[in-house]
Amino acid sequence: MWAWGRWMPLIDLPSPDRIAAAHAALRGSLRETPLLDSPVLATEAGAARLFVKAEGLQRTGSFKLRGALWRLMQLDAAARARGVVAFSSGNFAQGLAAAGRELGVPVTIVMPVDAPEAKRRATQALGAEVVQSHLGDAPREVVAAALARDLAAGRGLTLLHPFDDPEVVAGQGTTGLEALAQMAEAGAVPDVVACPVGGGGLMGGVALAVRAAHPGVAIWGVEPDGHDGMGRSLRAGERVAAPGGPTICDALQAPMPGVATLAACQAGGVQGVSVADGPVVRAMARAFEELKLVLEPSGAVALAAVLAGAVPVAGKVVLVIASGGNIAFDRFAECLARAARAQE
Repeated sequence: MWAWGRWMPLIDLPSPDRIAAAHAALRGSLRETPLLDSPVLATEAGAARLFVKAEGLQRTGSFKLRGALWRLMQLDAAARARGVVAFSSGNFAQGLAAAGRELGVPVTIVMPVDAPEAKRRATQALGAEVVQSHLGDAPREVVAAALARDLAAGRGLTLLHPFDDPEVVAGQGTTGLEALAQMAEAGAVPDVVACPVGGGGLMGGVALAVRAAHPGVAIWGVEPDGHDGMGRSLRAGERVAAPGGPTICDALQAPMPGVATLAACQAGGVQGVSVADGPVVRAMARAFEELKLVLEPSGAVALAAVLAGAVPVAGKVVLVIASGGNIAFDRFAECLARAARAQE
């Protein structure tokens, strides 16, 4: 149990054993995504070795399937039969839709009207009902969450949070366990871990898994400039909203971290840093050129921070989580063209 601050309830953060149990349960339903060792990118960053965990090659194109499957496995038979509802701009939507189809659980997703069209279509193709929420004075995630709560109450559905849930954190933490095992096979132990942060489910789970195995590792959560609610909250010692603003990282716009995810990141000793759009598109281009990976902007922020020097990695063994690759071809081409123009 984790008690943090006078106002925060006790949070049942997942133990290393619980994350390991999730990892064992999910193996038959997940791909083991590649861990790519890149001497070229290591040299560019000044690192001794640099490994990229390619979660964009997971089923549904991101790590989100891990937490969605594990969370649905925790439901009883009655809740599974009634179905679930969640809000998501796209990646958790696809992960939950795929998990629901595999486990026979009806899924409804509330998706902001300005979410990428490709992600909406993919979610529907996986069998989920998509209900669009319109933009208002509140942040889009707040509006979508309110509509999801109304649907849960009106239809008798189980309301799931895309990140602020200890079981989701446990499922996402399997990314870290899998990467550590792959690094061990390559004869490496991480000195530095860098991971994207939206609401913090992936970062929280990875931090708990990695910290338990390697207490001395430096763990960095990377967010887009203006959307660095986790970093601000870690520095303040309480949940703090980020100011927001334009960003190409559509999946990393949570207005502030969750209660459970902030507690997990604090327990895991995470440090926060943010990056601008410029380094993000350059990281997308370098991942494509050197690793043959297609990354969406949100999936490239950790690599962006490492290559831009925002995360100190000189002489270190580095693990970078590349969290997703759900991006339409025309937008991907635009990002690469933007990176090329910046190099002229």
